[in-house]
Amino acid sequence: MNYADAEKIEAILFQLGYSKTTKEKSADLIVAVACSVRQHAIDRLDGKARNWEKRRKKGDLLTILTGCVLPKDKHKLSKIFDLVLAVKNIDLIPKKLNQLKALDIKDYFHIKPKRESSFQAYVPIMTGCNNFCAYCVVPYVRGREISRPVKDIISECQELIKNGYKEITLLGQNVNSYRSNLPLPEGEMARSARGGGRSQLWDFPKLLLAIDKIPGDYWLRFLTSHPKDLSDKLIEVIAKGRHLTAYLHLAIQSGDDQILKKMNRHYTVKHFKSLVKKARIARPGLTVSTDVIVGFPSESKKQFENTVKLFKDVSFDMAYISKYSTRPNTAASKLPDDVLRTEKTRRQKALNEILKKTSLKNNKKLLGPNVKVLVESCNNGQCLGRTFSFKPVTFGGNKNLIGKFLQVKITKAGSWKLLGEVKK
Repeated sequence: MNYADAEKIEAILFQLGYSKTTKEKSADLIVAVACSVRQHAIDRLDGKARNWEKRRKKGDLLTILTGCVLPKDKHKLSKIFDLVLAVKNIDLIPKKLNQLKALDIKDYFHIKPKRESSFQAYVPIMTGCNNFCAYCVVPYVRGREISRPVKDIISECQELIKNGYKEITLLGQNVNSYRSNLPLPEGEMARSARGGGRSQLWDFPKLLLAIDKIPGDYWLRFLTSHPKDLSDKLIEVIAKGRHLTAYLHLAIQSGDDQILKKMNRHYTVKHFKSLVKKARIARPGLTVSTDVIVGFPSESKKQFENTVKLFKDVSFDMAYISKYSTRPNTAASKLPDDVLRTEKTRRQKALNEILKKTSLKNNKKLLGPNVKVLVESCNNGQCLGRTFSFKPVTFGGNKNLIGKFLQVKITKAGSWKLLGEVKK
């Protein structure tokens, strides 16, 4: 989401006459798209902003802070930033910069991004969250869920595919809860009015199906899914989609039911495992990744061992394992952070060791055959791409291959990436 927000901000600044620089020292304006979800990110930003202070005081630099930032962090950082804006209010940047130039901007969703890539695109379909997980600040910094109109999303995807984009990623804090009403055509509206309705409700599976039907040579991905809202209908769409890739990110957060309840997650470990099993049966070769927090308040060693068991049972391809840190305003901030940092580190390492083994085992299944790969970058004769199932692959090649689909033979499997050679 931060990348997508940054592309919207860059589009606004471009219309105001700014151009991008890769050299921090030559910048007249720096916009930080921050995230209060983890404390270390805010601490890192605080350090960078203080390094900019000398230039700010001389009037050589203007700095703007936006993104997912808690009130407490905003208050602290506002002293070392010239302007602080909520991400939903980035359309106010021209006014705040005293630029009276009229821009074609209605609101956050109607800001057309200046895309960094010519072949990969992030498309926000909603913003905010209604779940209020005990550890998470997103509902406080992005607000409640707002779904983008379905016609706008489909239109943007059609334009991207027409312009040759090879990969589209739909974004939302919880894409599974997407809901939008689409007005019916006039003939259907008259019939529907007699039945008491003038619009048609679109959920996430229906949106995916509509985008998947757009003709073209492209891949469709989405992030991120909440287990409590992952329906059989969505799994069926994942199984049947022509362009929908074989990748599912489904955050478990803990392998212990009591901890999940304290986290306010509204599902059980058994339910989570059944979802993964259904999805893998429906879509053979599916890559499954997850998010986990270790050391949540009161998490005992025995409860952590349930997460260890889950990791062994599910055999994740990838996991983003975080050590719990207290975030202001959340329900968990009222609980004592009673798991020692050293113990959190031990638990993180233990899960990483299991993940290393399960990921390697899963990756070895790809050895031998040719797989379709989208080339993302190339440096010094080595290219990096990703498979249909989101596996990273390294192989020999040059920059002319960036943005293209290639057939690559997998020659070696590691825990975190695959090695291959381009099919001649």
